[in-house]
Amino acid sequence: MSSQTTDTVLLVRPSAFGYDPETADTNAFQAAPDEPAHSLAALAVSEFDRAVETLLAEGLAVHVAADPDDPPCPDAVFPNNWFSTHGADGVVLYPMLTSSRRSERDGPAREALRAFFGNRVHDFTGHESEGRALEGTGSLVLDRVGRVAYASLSRRTDEALVHGWCERFGYRPHVFRAADPAGVPFYHTNVVLSVGTSFAVVGEEAVDPGDRDALRRSLEASGREVVPVTGAQLARFAANGLELASPTGPVFVLSRTALESLGLDQVAALSRHARLVPVEIPTIERVGGGSARCMIAEIFPAEKR
Repeated sequence: MSSQTTDTVLLVRPSAFGYDPETADTNAFQAAPDEPAHSLAALAVSEFDRAVETLLAEGLAVHVAADPDDPPCPDAVFPNNWFSTHGADGVVLYPMLTSSRRSERDGPAREALRAFFGNRVHDFTGHESEGRALEGTGSLVLDRVGRVAYASLSRRTDEALVHGWCERFGYRPHVFRAADPAGVPFYHTNVVLSVGTSFAVVGEEAVDPGDRDALRRSLEASGREVVPVTGAQLARFAANGLELASPTGPVFVLSRTALESLGLDQVAALSRHARLVPVEIPTIERVGGGSARCMIAEIFPAEKR
């Protein structure tokens, strides 16, 4: 894989969106809603559709799949957790921690992936029977050019599986620990760290002091400018963005919530590397506990289509 970014993405329309108490057990970003279920779903779909329009306006190739309907999947709007794509290496399917999320792998998005990759599938899902999880590019933040897989350990990110994945795909694992002010590990690496082509957004103060210097050294050794964000900014999804390759140059997609949490110096630093493209997804963030990066699954096809 020679490129860090792609111009092609897949998103899943969240018609069955709702609060998932199973995932809330490990995701402190989720908040139980006051709205009835049908109102939540309608709000989420509206936010999703506007986000898709924003990506399309940037000239990106956006593939939208329906969410599974039997059983309903309240978290299907976050497809990057159950698969990732790797050009000629095909698709990887991942073991999910909660049973409520495993049915997402059997929906229409799976058929869309077959159109790109056929049967080139690497299946890690058998580890679910062992109670072990590795949740896609939620768990693994990839430096695809330098072949480094960054992983913040949690119940959703098993260290042995990180090493096994890296051995299979020729990456170097960089494992660290990060926790919120209450000492609770962050559920996914991609709410603490985002790696772009020439920059990285990282919540350094949330990273374990014993791991902090090594993480910065690794990011800087790759030639990236490190843009630190605070714990309070992490709580507003400041690190949960994704660089994509638009026809007019690199863009960094993040939520409006995240953008408004950043200081002028941070915005200036990021703008040196990519144009900032915000999407407004407050309901998805508040109830689903994930933000812009979680919604976007990158497609790195084996050949351009």
